[in-house]
Amino acid sequence: MSLSERLQALKDGNGESRNHHPFEERGELFQELKAKMHSELINRIDISNLIKMEREKARQEIRAILEQLLIKDRIPLNQNEEKRLIREVEDETFGLGPLEPLLSDPTVSDILVNHPKQIFVERFGKLELTDIVFRDEAHLRQIIDRIVSRVGRRIDESQPMVDARLSDGSRVNAIIPPLALNGSSLSIRKFKRDPLKMQNLVAFGTVNHEIARLLEMIVKARLNIVISGGTGSGKTTLLNILSGYIPNSERIVTIEDAAELQLQQRHVVRLETRPSNLEGKGMINQRDLVRNALRMRPDRIVVGEVRGAEALDMLQAMNTGHEGSLTTVHANSPRDALYRLETMILMAESNLVEWAINRQIASAIDVIIQISRMSDGIRRLVSFSEITGMEGEVVAMQDIAIFEQKGISSDGKVVGDFKFTGIRPRFLDRLQRAGLLKADVFQLFKEHAKT
Repeated sequence: MSLSERLQALKDGNGESRNHHPFEERGELFQELKAKMHSELINRIDISNLIKMEREKARQEIRAILEQLLIKDRIPLNQNEEKRLIREVEDETFGLGPLEPLLSDPTVSDILVNHPKQIFVERFGKLELTDIVFRDEAHLRQIIDRIVSRVGRRIDESQPMVDARLSDGSRVNAIIPPLALNGSSLSIRKFKRDPLKMQNLVAFGTVNHEIARLLEMIVKARLNIVISGGTGSGKTTLLNILSGYIPNSERIVTIEDAAELQLQQRHVVRLETRPSNLEGKGMINQRDLVRNALRMRPDRIVVGEVRGAEALDMLQAMNTGHEGSLTTVHANSPRDALYRLETMILMAESNLVEWAINRQIASAIDVIIQISRMSDGIRRLVSFSEITGMEGEVVAMQDIAIFEQKGISSDGKVVGDFKFTGIRPRFLDRLQRAGLLKADVFQLFKEHAKT
């Protein structure tokens, strides 16, 4: 039975209904039709020339050819189904195929492809399964290859995992067989077209107004800040927002594995690591870039995430005149963040003893901000901690503000309050010297400290 006959039989079996779309119930059949139309489209037109055309003109060309093919093959589609088919063939030609609707959906923050037939998304901090599928493993690999090739990277059996990014800055990780046992896996962390502002975090409940104001001041006063948190906790989002408080007059150098920061200042130099080539040569890691950044006359260095030996160079930069630098680290608490930094410095094979490493950390870092994604899906700042120096051979730290969780509401929301601990931060003197600590702000802080 031909494809058109199978489609007609399916339509006859379901009956004719204005709002009924049998192909949505038979995703594989629709995928087969889409693949057939795409293949015939490629045979009829030079795709390389099509991509060079203006997007609307190219779409008109595609629509005209597909309509001819549908008439020629007598494919029984209603108007809505025909529009959907044409749109998805356009996505296969110009975009990322089945993922395009998810990429354009503003409510989706993460796209998680476990294998060709299973795609999850995150909406408002919660994971949900979609009904979108790839045709097969080859189809998914084709989309992965399209993504990584656009940023000059590769993925194959010799290099079976890769970090990349989309044109809008969204972060991509892909891993393929033999490392991925159930088929290729693709993870996309979407970046919003309109970067979030601090007022958005206040509205979401990530911070309150007082903490938001304090965060703005410590960035402007050039304190060195580490943002700590788990995967998907909002570290990079907060880093983006805090970096927005850096004055336009300062020269900023950003260093990332896959460029995703969205700094809006006019004087920004963006650096990105490079993987090794086919011969295993030419790799440039974050440590190389941090060292190079020190020769670029930066006022501030922003490292997207420290995860290895570059931690030592980052701390040395903070200690040698590059105050106001910012970075993130994966850790479950501020104390764990210090332990991770210590471990990463040991990875640098610096031969430093433990007390010397801790002294470097205590001297370089002023503030650690811990952020966490809670059970209701909302990211919250759970602690705002200040490094106060050394106590013996241990880094001393004090909490300035915390989020105190009181319970869970009947609708599953986390209930709690942001509270100042009552400790007077040592950095208030720096804020005052920088002309940032006005009388009303200091009074407001004292009032909260008493409560």
